[in-house]
Amino acid sequence: MTATARPAEKPAMPHFSSGPCAKRPGWSVEALKGAAVGRSHRAKVGKTKLAQAIDLTRDVLQVPADWRIGIVPASDTGAVEMAMWSLLGERPLDLLAWESFGSGWVTDALKQLKLKDAREIKAGYGKLPDLSAVNFDHDVVFTWNGTTSGVRVPNGDFIPADREGLTICDATSAAFAQRLPFDKLDVVTFSWQKVLGGEAAHGMLILSPRAVERLETYKPAWPLPKIFRLTSGGKLIEGIFKGETINTPSMLAVEDYIDALQWAKSVGGLDGLVARADANTKAIADFVAKVDFLDFLAEVPETRSNTSVCLTFKDPAVASLDDAGQQAFVKAFTGFLEKEGVAYDIAGYRDAPPGLRIWCGATVETADVEALMPWLAFAFEKTKTEMAQAA
Repeated sequence: MTATARPAEKPAMPHFSSGPCAKRPGWSVEALKGAAVGRSHRAKVGKTKLAQAIDLTRDVLQVPADWRIGIVPASDTGAVEMAMWSLLGERPLDLLAWESFGSGWVTDALKQLKLKDAREIKAGYGKLPDLSAVNFDHDVVFTWNGTTSGVRVPNGDFIPADREGLTICDATSAAFAQRLPFDKLDVVTFSWQKVLGGEAAHGMLILSPRAVERLETYKPAWPLPKIFRLTSGGKLIEGIFKGETINTPSMLAVEDYIDALQWAKSVGGLDGLVARADANTKAIADFVAKVDFLDFLAEVPETRSNTSVCLTFKDPAVASLDDAGQQAFVKAFTGFLEKEGVAYDIAGYRDAPPGLRIWCGATVETADVEALMPWLAFAFEKTKTEMAQAA
């Protein structure tokens, strides 16, 4: 076998973490100089900034005018939990799970909320569950893009327009990189630190008119913590969706999110963001097609994520190792790339099959993904040789 030459070029930005994700190109702390620091988020300046963040979200993400958008605490997790605790229990529930975070929502529904009339429809890593098995007379909770598996739903065609139940969609690694059919989604959640590379700890909650109707006509059987309460006196707290947040937000983080949204508009809005993520993923797909040691974890091309791209090692010398051996190989492989300053944080998620997870969201430059690819081949040969010598 011909030895792979050490690549001469490195990515200019080696940040390929799946969260917090790479900052937008050209970002610096100067982007935060207009932040309303030291001011109350309830003062006019604070409310104006928060309302601006909501308005820009609607504009870039193409959210319908009658869908409410709110900034909520505790990142995407907080937004999903808020929706589940506030809306579920009125009718039966279907939960879709094919990766770690979807499985987490199953645990919350069955073991925390203790919903009796609920069922899990699941699939293993690399696959989607049988979408035709979903009963949309039930409420449905699912992730749009499996961040830890790199498997996404291809579109919203499986969701009927005349559904009786609500669809609650965790879209945290899809929003701003994939087109979300809001007419098919009653609740959409995401966090700032994914596709736009914002800061952590803040979540977004988007509600359809149908979801608002449920909130105003249904009261859960369990008590709701203050941080989850979306209604008062049986009516939606409209202020939450105008920038009057439930708890105190970081105005630095708000400024950073506004900056990211303005950058998003500068690259063509949603169309430009999707195109950037698609180009990044294509760079990996073109490379994988040429080598014999890597493959996508997602088995069907139409379901492959264009943000959290998950890869497995199919070379027999690695694939034949037990789980601990494969994990050790991944650790050595990714450790070498990090030491070289080529790629940070690209090991697969801890609960996923051993492999790689390379973030390809819109803030990543395609030239950096392309520059990374030869290093994957070099690191593989180096790690495999060292593993054989140590055996």
